[in-house]
Amino acid sequence: MADRQKSVFGMGSQTSTSDSQWLELSPSSKLPEIVAGVDEAGRGALFGPVVAAAVVLPQTAFPELISAKINDSKKLSATRRSKLAEQIYELALDWKIGCASPTEIDEINILQASLLAMRRAITRLEIQPEICLIDGNQMIKDLPQQQQQTIVKGDSKSLQIAAASIVAKVWRDEIMIKMALKYPMYGLDKNKGYGSKIHLIALEQHGPSPWHRHSFSPCQKQMKINLEI
Repeated sequence: MADRQKSVFGMGSQTSTSDSQWLELSPSSKLPEIVAGVDEAGRGALFGPVVAAAVVLPQTAFPELISAKINDSKKLSATRRSKLAEQIYELALDWKIGCASPTEIDEINILQASLLAMRRAITRLEIQPEICLIDGNQMIKDLPQQQQQTIVKGDSKSLQIAAASIVAKVWRDEIMIKMALKYPMYGLDKNKGYGSKIHLIALEQHGPSPWHRHSFSPCQKQMKINLEI
């Protein structure tokens, strides 16, 4: 097993105890060489698309990302996420983004839209992975089961998923900052589309925009009020 780990991950017995939290560095890991981490961002937002990233990292990228203290994107500051995203872009063998629009979210629900965005990211990869590590507990439709493994809280267990988490979050945040120029009343540059106090007050005052998720409760409530007025 030690020889297999060295041939697959290039780390051998030099892996430290602190690094063994990562699935890819576990002595018991039986992952193939070409692995994609897949995660989404924006699932709980009221505004904008849900964005997924699929990232394929080479084994040589692991030490550098560990030294940079890669982690679940939610546990990092915006500055740290951006810096790590730049490293990931440079180190990755391949990475792609997939999105599902607010209209698709309203039509098929946020869970299915998140899985759709993940599938779009995976199918856009030029280097097709032997297995995809998917954050969460839901398998992706229209992707062979033998090519995916779900991992609950995977962004804190897998380097590949952590990288995808960061890329998806940074990419979506950039979309929200651009959308804030068109819809300044919602405070998107600050809340990134989530239901902050400023956002909810703006919904009451201006109603939802075409980029809001109309099936989500705060938007539905305001649309109903507007119809009654």
